[in-house]
Amino acid sequence: MSQWFTDAFRAEYDKQSDEIGRFNLAVFGKTGVGKSTLINAVFGEPVAATGIGEPVTKDSHLYLDRRGRLGIVDTRGLEIGRDDKTLAADLSKFVKEYRRKPINEQVHAAWYCVRPMDRRFEESEAQFIRNLVDHGLGVILVFTQVPSRDGVVHPDVIELARRIEQLRLPIFGERPVFTNAMRDPFTGQPAFGLIDLVQATFRIVPEAAHAALVAEQQVDLASKARESHKTIGAAAAGAAAAAATPIPFSDAAVLVPIQLAMMGRLAIIHKLRFDRAAMLAVASTAAATTGGRAAVTGLLKFIPGAGTIAGGAIGAGVASTFTFAMGQAWLVVCQRAASGNLPMIGGVVDSDAVREVFLGELGKRMPKIRRE
Repeated sequence: MSQWFTDAFRAEYDKQSDEIGRFNLAVFGKTGVGKSTLINAVFGEPVAATGIGEPVTKDSHLYLDRRGRLGIVDTRGLEIGRDDKTLAADLSKFVKEYRRKPINEQVHAAWYCVRPMDRRFEESEAQFIRNLVDHGLGVILVFTQVPSRDGVVHPDVIELARRIEQLRLPIFGERPVFTNAMRDPFTGQPAFGLIDLVQATFRIVPEAAHAALVAEQQVDLASKARESHKTIGAAAAGAAAAAATPIPFSDAAVLVPIQLAMMGRLAIIHKLRFDRAAMLAVASTAAATTGGRAAVTGLLKFIPGAGTIAGGAIGAGVASTFTFAMGQAWLVVCQRAASGNLPMIGGVVDSDAVREVFLGELGKRMPKIRRE
């Protein structure tokens, strides 16, 4: 692997990771309502065992478990309805302290989870939600483990939701979001409601946390696609600006930082860790034995008419078109990697096959692509 390429990609990947930041979510609810299962289903992350993580403030019973661009705040050792005064004091101290921190360190949203088939929602829970809102947190009330048949939820769930709506709690949408995090292999009941939950969460978090939420959640693929196309469009515009005054073909490496930043951000959006993303990037661009200029000019040869500009100059149109096509091709590689749909040999991704995928997608966007 080219050390130059790896180092350059690492720098841009880390820079994009810092720009995307972290999404911090507070998850509350009584013991046994399915909080851990819900978090794992939405984010693909196992929740830390009790005692893992760090207190959000000194002597606090609220814990923050940081996992890359995801932070989960929950209670440890206390129970809503039993330790309300202690939790209220911890919450007040926590919010005041974290409000003074950068936006990436603040809590952006709260889920309050209820298992409706317990058929109860206590006043202590309603008051806890009001307390969260009074401290400036947007709250989504989540019904977990909702039973359904043929798309119709259990009538007891509907009844409890109706009773909660009558309380007029300051929750998103004024009603619970129905979810079932896991398919039941015995009854065949499907998972549902997770995309609704993620989309509701987008509505209440600050704009600065949107990109991190897009990257960390694993169920709303449409939002990942939108963020990806936005990233590709911005990179194409940046490439056009860089070549507003035509640049010599031999100096095409000025496009490299723009393209590596785009590739790094797309990898992060699809939750690909650096080592895997770098391997795929090398396989895709065949940069393993080349430096930056050679890597870019090598790929530029695939542009229709590139032979007429070799030794000449690259204008804004070529730079933008090439960067856009490269982004779209890399997006497909990232999507396939995230879904586990890349060719494997002996349990390892087939690098030659990855490059064929990349160049095949590049060719679709440049129909006259010349294979050499």
